[in-house]
Amino acid sequence: MKIQKLGLIAGNGRFPFLILEEALRQGISVVVAAIREETFPEIEKFASNPEISVHWLGLGQLGKLIRLFKQEGVEKAVMAGQVKHTQIFSRKGRASGNQPLILPDFKMLQVFMSLHHRNTQSLIGGVVGALEEAGIELIDSTLLLHSLVPEAGVLTRRKPNGEESKDIEYGRAVVQEIARLDLGQTIVVKDQAVVAIEAMEGTDETIRRAARLVGGRRLTVVKAGRPDQDMRFDVPAVGLDTLEVMQECNVSALAIDAGKTLILDREKFIREADRFRATVLAVDRNRAATVS
Repeated sequence: MKIQKLGLIAGNGRFPFLILEEALRQGISVVVAAIREETFPEIEKFASNPEISVHWLGLGQLGKLIRLFKQEGVEKAVMAGQVKHTQIFSRKGRASGNQPLILPDFKMLQVFMSLHHRNTQSLIGGVVGALEEAGIELIDSTLLLHSLVPEAGVLTRRKPNGEESKDIEYGRAVVQEIARLDLGQTIVVKDQAVVAIEAMEGTDETIRRAARLVGGRRLTVVKAGRPDQDMRFDVPAVGLDTLEVMQECNVSALAIDAGKTLILDREKFIREADRFRATVLAVDRNRAATVS
């Protein structure tokens, strides 16, 4: 797919920065819609490049987003970076408890009122539909970053040991059902029992909660996307922040979906995992998770 100009709806974390770096490498102009409540302010550094323009929008300003992309001639866009579920359903902005309420504009209100379900998946799907109605195609958010999406196999030097393999095999069956129900994408397992299930708090806080429950004993984290995972948004991802939490919480094993999970800063991620002797395994959804 040849892209000359790309719209980027930027959430938090490193993902939007990696998209911008790769777009510049490929000679693609980017119009950034930075979410005021989420996007890291360092993204402004890219605005010094003539091929990048950065525009700040509130979380509920869908009409403004569409007008921006139309005015800038954007026909294809990606969503990159997390928008915390707690932000979407919160009554206040991130930076200060005294900030104004996050209020939807008319276009966002139309989307919200049309939904049969008010979960995050439905809401983002409604936003995607509104963009497409305006002639803006949302594309696979990993399109420029395929090298960060691992194929099946053990990614670290150390393979899972017997206990970790049992926890992963057990956890895979559970997390796929949780993901199917759109309850979360991560569970934490110990001794083939679920210690914590991800809800709105995100992967890192789920791991910390599990560590508190087991008093710092060894844990395994299993992450999976939905069976019909839409790679245009809410793609499962892990990065260096998650790795730091794993080390802090004595997580010795991480299993992710092969071909469906982004490892941000992949090379450094694997080096750091090797450094503290963690094992990271990418698993084919249709095969057993055990490693001989």
